[in-house]
Amino acid sequence: MAFEIQRSHGAGSYAAADGLDKFPDTQRFLQLLAALNGPLPANASKPDRPDMAAARRLFSREGDIFVARAPGRLDVMGGIADYSGSLVLQLPLAEACHVAVQRHPQPSAAAAGAAAGSAAAAGGTAAAGEAAAAAEPAMLRIVSLATEGSHRSPSCELPLAELAPGGQPLSYEAARALFKRDPQRSWAAYVAGALLVLQREKGARFEDGLSILVASDVPEGKGVSSSAAVEVAAMAAVAAAYSIRLEGRELALLCQRVENAVVGKAHCVGGSDYAHVRVGAFMGLRICSALAAQQAAQQAACNGGSSSGNGAAADGGSLVGSEAVQTIGNGYLCNVPPSQFTARFEQQLPEALSGAAFLEQYGPHLDSVTTVDPEQASVLQDVLTYAVRMPTAHPVHENFRVHAFRQVLAAPAGREQLEVLGELMRQSHASYSRCRLGSDGTDRLVELVQQEQDAAAARREEPALYGAKITGGGCGGTVGILAVAGPAGDAAVQRVVQRYAAETGGQPHLFQGSSSGAVAFGSLRIQRKSIAAAAADGSL
Repeated sequence: MAFEIQRSHGAGSYAAADGLDKFPDTQRFLQLLAALNGPLPANASKPDRPDMAAARRLFSREGDIFVARAPGRLDVMGGIADYSGSLVLQLPLAEACHVAVQRHPQPSAAAAGAAAGSAAAAGGTAAAGEAAAAAEPAMLRIVSLATEGSHRSPSCELPLAELAPGGQPLSYEAARALFKRDPQRSWAAYVAGALLVLQREKGARFEDGLSILVASDVPEGKGVSSSAAVEVAAMAAVAAAYSIRLEGRELALLCQRVENAVVGKAHCVGGSDYAHVRVGAFMGLRICSALAAQQAAQQAACNGGSSSGNGAAADGGSLVGSEAVQTIGNGYLCNVPPSQFTARFEQQLPEALSGAAFLEQYGPHLDSVTTVDPEQASVLQDVLTYAVRMPTAHPVHENFRVHAFRQVLAAPAGREQLEVLGELMRQSHASYSRCRLGSDGTDRLVELVQQEQDAAAARREEPALYGAKITGGGCGGTVGILAVAGPAGDAAVQRVVQRYAAETGGQPHLFQGSSSGAVAFGSLRIQRKSIAAAAADGSL
């Protein structure tokens, strides 16, 4: 099948598809699209996989196909401190997700009925069937090509009217319930959520049938934003198909709404995990705000005056637990300097606190994404609790480390620069561990990197590796390594990989290289060429 491919860089117009030679994964995806409507290879020894069989039925030969691409990302510094307002340093990966969208315009019921009647009168049974099918409700059909270790159903199909019954978009709560009805197809919320969010937030209307194909090379569950890549690629592809202009920041915020409101990731459970630490950090923010109000009230009482704008009572009484307490740092822990946090708050924070005790004493924890569960929490010292002190301290100090990391990156290149960057990474890794977000596997990889560095020092050689840290949400996943550029760094990383594989029996996935983000990539519009046009330009 011959294609004419045009590319838009976000300006709303399409031109020649330049620069695709820099995206070998995109070229492979386009080859896949071209092969979907073709026959099975003559040498095929077994039938299609279920996902490929579904994909072959997805797109019609008529109508443009719009393609968007979004990479995964490596968290270099910042990680889980982002929700506390921290600067984060992220690297787009070479691995990415592609999403292809095709619209299927629906004729009016009257036109479809007339076409079916005419076809039947002419004796065209097949044509009548096709015309009648056109009068069926507009459908949303999504196919996700299988990834390694995936056990989900490869396809999901539902009438578009289910997303907007009576012409009104579903509430986010109702949408979450809709997609959770079938656990095998709940993954579709990451894709279909783009339609609902565009309806609710941008006033978009989707009356045409839609076919959507998802193919991702971003490993799942490894802390490299596989779900975000799907959400961004889906949102960008749907927006391209409907000529909806989205700037980069707006695209990111709408995709965040898909994640939090439609997918509804469970960030409200206890345990030593990302969710538990996030809840603990917002508990700490609430407690620190109450402490600041107390301190201001006490200072005002000592001075014989009254406090203003700090939520404290003029008589020195505490407003702990009151909604009137003004949140410190404009609502973000990362706006609190580490020195002030250490001097004013850290030692007064409880190491841990039960959800019930927190809610009774302080009220809501002011995070719209998570909830404090009075019943469910981690087991710490035989008491059901959320850790508070360390999850609160982590973003305060991590934000300072990230700013320092950025400043050092701008310094002259050399060994001293690498040593400082590596030390900042090790400090960040240690802080994750204190929050109980480490894992045996990631800790061992960081140890192996340190051993490489120590061995070079023992030989009085300049090391090729300078530091490593756990990334993303922690609790396993991916380790970032700081290495010198060139063969020496590559060889040292390979030694770490080989030692880890020999010790564990598992082969780590090595991420190498980077690529453009979704906005820089833009979108592709694919039009199938006629046989004559394809023959004329030699692409047949």
